[in-house]
Amino acid sequence: MSSDSHGSSPAAWTAVVIITLAFALGTLALVLGNWPMFWVGAALVVIGGVAGKVMQKMGLGARQSAS
Repeated sequence: MSSDSHGSSPAAWTAVVIITLAFALGTLALVLGNWPMFWVGAALVVIGGVAGKVMQKMGLGARQSAS
């Protein structure tokens, strides 16, 4: 059995939460026909990815094991 963390790290969870909320916002915006709100949701998807990568570089990501 592998001891992989499968991305269970503060960096991964932060990215997932931000991106999930962004998709929910974008979906609501489409239902309401609110295009500015949709683009805010789209921007938040990018911000979530950047936040996760920055946190990973700060040492809050999952450690890579040597194969």
